[in-house]
Amino acid sequence: MGFISTKMSYIPQKPTQQGKIILENLDLMEVAQWIDWKYFFKAWKITGHYDGLKECCGCQKCRTAWLAQFTEEEKIKAQEALNLYTDALKTLKEAIENKRLKGNALLYFSAARGEIDGIKLLSEEDEELLYLPTLRQQHYGERNQQCASLCDFISPQKDYIGIFACTIVGAKEWCEEVKEDSYQSLLIQTIADRLAEALAEWLHQEVREKYWGYDKSNKTGIRPAFGYPSLPDLSLLFDIDNFVKLKEIGITLTENGAMYPNSTICGLYIAHPQSYYFMVGEIGEDQLIAYARKRNKKPEEIKKWLTTR
Repeated sequence: MGFISTKMSYIPQKPTQQGKIILENLDLMEVAQWIDWKYFFKAWKITGHYDGLKECCGCQKCRTAWLAQFTEEEKIKAQEALNLYTDALKTLKEAIENKRLKGNALLYFSAARGEIDGIKLLSEEDEELLYLPTLRQQHYGERNQQCASLCDFISPQKDYIGIFACTIVGAKEWCEEVKEDSYQSLLIQTIADRLAEALAEWLHQEVREKYWGYDKSNKTGIRPAFGYPSLPDLSLLFDIDNFVKLKEIGITLTENGAMYPNSTICGLYIAHPQSYYFMVGEIGEDQLIAYARKRNKKPEEIKKWLTTR
């Protein structure tokens, strides 16, 4: 296993700026265009497909026309979705116009080198800045090509990698103000969560086009987040925090590795055009022991940090 084989030439592109970039008070009106509303409905346990809802302006004529596409049996759920979406838009409008929520982001770009079981972040003088061990699938993955690890997508020669963190600040304080209204409180939190995901989408596109410039059209590259299937060790967040100082954009970690504010995402940018998302899944005791050694922890301690278990 190792760096992915490819028939296409891969020439790593240097980011336009290396080191840390702080972005504060981002334009949430622009970010909101990236909200994926199906996950908003999923959070509220409302199932179904509601195509065209984003084009519904909210007036009675639009609402009636939109509902007309459903059968009588479907209309009850569709009406529920429409009411929730209308309330969500009002909350989103207040969040943006009255600055009840704020979006911040942090970027860090570095030279890097992929190894058989991890990724080294390097200075321009080739000095090691940070080492991130990566777990490997112990079964053939979805693409049936190899037992994948994120280090496979970083060249063993000189390459580059990015770290990102983005957060939506202010939801807790706003929820506290309306704590007697549990519906509105939940609405605020789910809107903040969707804005955080939208911010991650928007930020990745900015990186592709502006801060790294490795792809201005095809949306290649991946951004695995810590705690997600291909990067399941939450304890790595403490290493990232020590390295980039997440508190500079208002993010703190609990002793259990939870990020605050809750509407926060932190992960890596990998630019290789053949990189892809995958699930590490269950790992064997042999890999667990070897990985724990790299993390200077006991296997039993590592287990509690892995979202694969």
